[in-house]
Amino acid sequence: MKLRMVSALAIALGSVAYAQSAPPAGYLDIDEFDVMAVIEPAPRPGDPRYEADRAIFRDTRSLAGSDRYALATNDVQTDASAMLRDFSCAVGVTLTPDNAAQLALVAQRAATDTGAQVRRAKEAYRRERPYVIDQGLTCQTPAELFDVRANRASYDYPSGHSTWGWTWALVLAGAVPDRAQQVLERGRAYAESRIVCGAHNQSAVEAGMLAASATMALVQAKPAYLADLAAAREELEALRREPTARPANCDAEALLVAQPVLPPLVESPAGP
Repeated sequence: MKLRMVSALAIALGSVAYAQSAPPAGYLDIDEFDVMAVIEPAPRPGDPRYEADRAIFRDTRSLAGSDRYALATNDVQTDASAMLRDFSCAVGVTLTPDNAAQLALVAQRAATDTGAQVRRAKEAYRRERPYVIDQGLTCQTPAELFDVRANRASYDYPSGHSTWGWTWALVLAGAVPDRAQQVLERGRAYAESRIVCGAHNQSAVEAGMLAASATMALVQAKPAYLADLAAAREELEALRREPTARPANCDAEALLVAQPVLPPLVESPAGP
């Protein structure tokens, strides 16, 4: 079954609504951590990673119109309702802001910390998005990726969407450890959706996931986070005991999550 593609208008309205709501406070002090000491600098022209990013962007444009492209378009949305929906199959129950309010709170608080780190790195590296360098279809319009305050396209490296999705995955994996593999697989696919969309380079997606993991290593040691996570775990345990309907289209989603996005590596010929 094909996943329904989200219209550009709905995505834009959802993004505006999210931007207008103030994010909850994070768990870290503003100068407690600097992710730029952990992630690699953004690739520059002449760097093999730079050319690899360009090749991957061009190659993955062939995914436009596919079911995987539809999933990537769905993954553009970042509000709590969308994130809970996107991880419902991985958890095994239908998650909503009403029945998983504590989970949404802890994930959003953690994402405040990981997002702040990524914004700092974006401004430092100022790498252009792939569609600015090479022409190609994207699942978001340039207007949706435009930074109005700076009057230019927002920067590529690291990927904020990938950071956001991987943060949610790490929080959820701690809240439902028996479903950690499914949750992390969905988080990886959520991040890779940015490659499928053509909105971010592969290196930016990898940097976003690393930025989330590195920041979360510190967040996960905070007593306030542990208390919030324990409350979220109790909330989900109670929800999973209820006779809740299984989320729809999980088998179709699982096939797309397992689908390789990047081209296979070319092995070097065997030596004599």
